[in-house]
Amino acid sequence: MSPLRISVRCMLRAVLVAAVCRAFVVDGGAAVLEIDFSAPPRPISADLFGIFYEDLNYAADGGLYAELVQNRSFEYSPTERTEWGPLSFWELVRRGESEGRMGVGNVRPVHANNPHYLLLTVVAPGEGVGVANGGFEHIPVRAGASYEASFWAYQAYMGRKWSDDMDQSVPMPVTVRLEDREGQPLAEARFEISGRTWTRHAATLVPNRDEPSARLVLLAHERGEIAVDMVSLMPRDTFRGHANGLRRDLAETISELKPRFMRFPGGCLVHGAGVRSYYDWKHTVGPVEQRRAARNSWGYHQTMGLGYFEYFRFCEDIGAIPIPVVTAGVCCQHAGHTPGRGQEGLPMDEMAAYIQDVFDLIEWANGPADSKWGSVRAAAGRVEPWNLKYLGVGNEDAITPEFKERFRMIHEALAQKHPEILVVGTSGPFASGEDFDKGWAFARELNLAMVDEHYYVSPQWFWDNLERYDAYDRAGPTVYVGEYAAHERDRRNTLRSAIAEAAYLTSLERNGDVVRFASYAPLLARRGNTQWHPDMIYFDSVSVYPSLNYAVHKLFGHHAGDSWVRTAFTDLPIGAKLAASTVRDSASGDVIVKIVNGEAAPRALSLRIEGLAKVGAPVSARHIVFAGADADVFNIDGEPPAVAPREGTFPVSPKFDYTAPAHSLTILRFAQP
Repeated sequence: MSPLRISVRCMLRAVLVAAVCRAFVVDGGAAVLEIDFSAPPRPISADLFGIFYEDLNYAADGGLYAELVQNRSFEYSPTERTEWGPLSFWELVRRGESEGRMGVGNVRPVHANNPHYLLLTVVAPGEGVGVANGGFEHIPVRAGASYEASFWAYQAYMGRKWSDDMDQSVPMPVTVRLEDREGQPLAEARFEISGRTWTRHAATLVPNRDEPSARLVLLAHERGEIAVDMVSLMPRDTFRGHANGLRRDLAETISELKPRFMRFPGGCLVHGAGVRSYYDWKHTVGPVEQRRAARNSWGYHQTMGLGYFEYFRFCEDIGAIPIPVVTAGVCCQHAGHTPGRGQEGLPMDEMAAYIQDVFDLIEWANGPADSKWGSVRAAAGRVEPWNLKYLGVGNEDAITPEFKERFRMIHEALAQKHPEILVVGTSGPFASGEDFDKGWAFARELNLAMVDEHYYVSPQWFWDNLERYDAYDRAGPTVYVGEYAAHERDRRNTLRSAIAEAAYLTSLERNGDVVRFASYAPLLARRGNTQWHPDMIYFDSVSVYPSLNYAVHKLFGHHAGDSWVRTAFTDLPIGAKLAASTVRDSASGDVIVKIVNGEAAPRALSLRIEGLAKVGAPVSARHIVFAGADADVFNIDGEPPAVAPREGTFPVSPKFDYTAPAHSLTILRFAQP
């Protein structure tokens, strides 16, 4: 049964909502907005607004993950980009009268999951033979800041290979330094490499001046050869100061959204490029040198340095519920370079092992520290469980017999062994259509608790669908709007798109009893390495550039509630772009009224608040306005925001007038007297 099929009860409710969501134009052309505190408030999700993180647009390596060296473990491959290989982004450095070369080894790696490494050969030492890495375009460093430079190495031989002057008792002296592009030093440390055991070496480098385009250089100073891997440069000033941590400014920008949950590690990303190349959480936990890097579904490299441990830790740091996503035993329908026909299922004789991997994930997250996988978590420094409650299974899948058979197996196995885990199903990539209808019918057949809906649509679609969830069956599965964004024709983050999303968010608040979670997508995009537009937050090596859409979602995140107060325009003309919602926040006791005007002219409103306690004077409300005269404006990197929230106070009483500016989101927040 489709969720849009309306029962008699739901139909009556839809008629009522439709009636109260039209506007009535009264004296002076003002539209009436009624807020009724005398009606019982409707409990809604306190966790409605969150984030969806996917390693798309260089969101992890070169993005949120703080590592500054690109291709640190020499695992880049032509399968990612045809021009890439293990030595991509590394340059041979020869100082003075030196001679040498760099090569690639795979005979005795640091770990089987990390098979390639650098062989650095010094024929004539001169002033040093080595390698340099300029990071993701460049490495910005700040004077006085601390950076941990580290690498793994062993001594292959000293002297001349195959000669009598080989002397393994002599160590190989190595310098690791930060330099500017002219080779002038900013900071350096000395090491000695000896023996055939892989050993990690690390030192703190403190640059003596700012340098926006530095590079990390490793130089060997005697004749011989060393093996090198995992060459890293990490700022000590990570988010919350964590080792192997996150880029602080990006993480703080995300945290400022006040997300109640985080879905990760992606949508399409989890499928990988084929049925056996899916994103495997086991390859992302444990020591970073033992994690298995892989081709990203979006055509570049992922080191897995940002893995499940770091995702869960970030969720805890920002107070977000973790919602990991795994495949449903099938690859994407667009896999194998076969758009629309590429879905394949894991062979049935492999499904038991795959389901055990899902069980192992739950044990890793929630199991005791002495369990097999809980001990892996504990060894990383987390003894207590992460308290995982939700698990997404599948992402935008075509609802085929192959998908349904494998999803059913996973769901039934989880229901039997882990009934405490709420499984989030999928309804395909669109807001309607065959897969959407089949996905919802299948979800009802299995009695799923929650279904994930995705849609990337025009700004007008959001205005046209403000009543979408009014008619959803409250007795059926709840909804996670896992991916959505308003797409302009040129894919810019315009004010028009942001205001359309604001209007839609008021409708999600109104339906917060059936819509449990909602998250804009994609979240992050690195300038110059972006596969998808629009995105919420843009960045480069040194700066972060939030969009106008970010500003809207931040306002909703900061002014959310846990119950909805009956709010309705009366008799709004067809096509008018007005939306509103009122919520209560039980933690603060505040009432929060949101009004969205998507029209090109200001709109006069007459607000009538029923059930508001009688007071001798109006209540002074916190008044926030996000508005601009031109709907086509968008933020430009490095310039002040095209539109920014303005804040003041406004008198609120049982009856008062308000003019909503053109293209605006207004928030009135006050303590109920």
